[in-house]
Amino acid sequence: MLLVLCVDLDDDLGRKTGIETPVVGRDAVRDAAVHLATADPEDSDVNVMFQGLHVLDDLRREESEEVEVAAVTGVQGSEVRATRAVGEEVDRVLAGLSTGESVRAIVITDGAQDESVLPVIRSRVPIDSVRRVVVRQAQNLESMYYTMKQVLADPETRGTLLVPLGILLLIYPFVTIATFFDVPGAAVLGVISALLGLYTLFRGLGLESTVDEAADRVRNVLYAGRVTIITYVVAAALLVVGGAEGVSTLHTVEGGIAGNPSAVTVLAALVNGAIQWFAAAGITSSLGQVTDEYLAERFKWRYLNAPFYVAAIAVVLYAVSGFLLPPVEGMATLTLTDLAVALVVGTLLGVLSTLTFAVAESRYPTGADPA
Repeated sequence: MLLVLCVDLDDDLGRKTGIETPVVGRDAVRDAAVHLATADPEDSDVNVMFQGLHVLDDLRREESEEVEVAAVTGVQGSEVRATRAVGEEVDRVLAGLSTGESVRAIVITDGAQDESVLPVIRSRVPIDSVRRVVVRQAQNLESMYYTMKQVLADPETRGTLLVPLGILLLIYPFVTIATFFDVPGAAVLGVISALLGLYTLFRGLGLESTVDEAADRVRNVLYAGRVTIITYVVAAALLVVGGAEGVSTLHTVEGGIAGNPSAVTVLAALVNGAIQWFAAAGITSSLGQVTDEYLAERFKWRYLNAPFYVAAIAVVLYAVSGFLLPPVEGMATLTLTDLAVALVVGTLLGVLSTLTFAVAESRYPTGADPA
């Protein structure tokens, strides 16, 4: 048995006429085509159904086997949902055919877009042929339009093609504007070349998704009113100051000793100068995180361990680095006794904070752990 399937992927038939689909049988398809032509004479799906009737009549004259025609539709909007809807209607058509013969399909569409449903139909019934019905003078135009629409609708393809093209098209206006401000054209070309290079590098390394995710996280933090966004900024500033202070300490050590400092001395000077600021950054960010957890009703007593751990680590690193520094005028160096005391203090600080908040959690529970 041959089944002539007229495909309307975006459901123009149902939306514009109110006719329930699928439509099966010559008379029913003809009436549906007339109703759609009356509702919208310019709709190309009218041609699809009339072409289906034409193919049906030709096959009935030429073939000895049974031939039937049906019109199936999808839904407007999502192509995935539309193809699924077409598949479901094809199943209903096949279930309603009263024949014991194997069924083969001839698919009638109005362009390249509707042909995207062919794999769904082929998974249900063998396809003998596909016939595209478009206005003759518009066939190439429709195919080109659909191709461009698909390219522009795909975010990855759109970004790959249009972003470099847009930057290239901006070269001339940028150079022209730069001449009014006495900016050398070579500088403008260099900036644009750098932008293109960075874009190509990001695309080649696949970093665009990472950057997009980071931007989404920052935006969500801003919109959620979280304290961490402030504490992270403050912590970043403290890290910068700490780095500068570490370099300054290193210069002081280099100026106070004869010859070049060893690698151990360089590392000790950097750590000794920066560790206080780094510790302040760590404590600030951890307090911000604890505050957010409390506001979100996810607070746990053990979360308060973080600032104490940071302080303990800072005490130990400061003592070790101070012990390893050579005697330099204007800088305090630590003795072995000082180092031992600092190690004991750091250890006790970490252990006592852990025990204290563990006891607090057992006596004053804050609720179940978040999943």
